Amino acid sequence: MSTVAPVQPSAQPSAVTPHVPAPVRRQPRIPSTRLGMWMFLASEVVIFGGLICCYLLLRLRHAEWLQESAHTLLPVGTINTVILLTSSLTMVLAHQAAQEKDRQKTKKFLLMTMGLALLFLCMKAFEYHHEIAEGRTPRESLFWTFYFAMTGMHAAHVLVGIIMMIYLYSQIKHDFVLKRVEPIGLYWHFVDVVWIVLFPLLYVTSH
Repeated sequence: MSTVAPVQPSAQPSAVTPHVPAPVRRQPRIPSTRLGMWMFLASEVVIFGGLICCYLLLRLRHAEWLQESAHTLLPVGTINTVILLTSSLTMVLAHQAAQEKDRQKTKKFLLMTMGLALLFLCMKAFEYHHEIAEGRTPRESLFWTFYFAMTGMHAAHVLVGIIMMIYLYSQIKHDFVLKRVEPIGLYWHFVDVVWIVLFPLLYVTSH
């Protein structure tokens, strides 16, 4: 009689931990520097927009502002408009060169933009000197209060833009700095757009 060997129980399969792939971090569609600059510019629109709206509402009630604004230096304002429009072009060329990682061209166009911005401030200083020498100060009338407030705030933004471009120019050897040309270019274009709004309000309509 044959002996049947007992069947050994099969070993339980060891638990296998399923492989979970590591989460893939997706790059944001909008770079953080660009998004941050857009948010900053949105706040600037509120500031300049409120000031311009107040100016327009008050000008409708003060017909004498037309005679006062006739004393603004239209030729100087026109030259400054051409200067800022040209600086927008050089900033676009600097951004294009930065995308191509051409550091020499980027520095060249940034330097040209800074030079034009400084020329704008020099023309504005000449204009302020002329108006103050003629006795037209913020104390003279409400129109001149708005004139110096709006153009002075704009000139301060031009100065801030120059400081940012100086930083870019000095650190252009680093790749991460090249990526910052775009947001600073957006800021500079905003400064130009604000002047395009201020120029007809303060200069052209009275002439």
